[in-house]
Amino acid sequence: METGNGTPRKKHVLIVDDDIELAWSLKAALESKGCEATIVPDGALALKFLLEHRTDAVVCDLHASRVEGDLLCATLERSYPVLARRFVFLVKPDDYSQFQKFIDSVEQPVLRKPLVVEALVNEVARAVERE
Repeated sequence: METGNGTPRKKHVLIVDDDIELAWSLKAALESKGCEATIVPDGALALKFLLEHRTDAVVCDLHASRVEGDLLCATLERSYPVLARRFVFLVKPDDYSQFQKFIDSVEQPVLRKPLVVEALVNEVARAVERE
């Protein structure tokens, strides 16, 4: 896709995580690879953002406050199925068992925190190409 002046549009990634330090490091890593990124601290703000802005992929903490990552993805699946397939989920070791059934049932990648940032960047690159 191109912008109005014929240059390719940068891919936009929404980062949903209340760990602001981690979110900023992910934003910097994604932007260094040519993406645009926006940070929101919780799932409710993410849903509002996604309904109002074009986004190519979502990096989402499964234990996001207000609306957890699994519910956010399920909500989007109804109206925006392609975007729902472009999630990359993050999970803390302490939260893994809480989300085990969901993790086992999804095709989207689930990365454990602490993250290897390059692994996340690679997953996002794959996610933006999913149909």
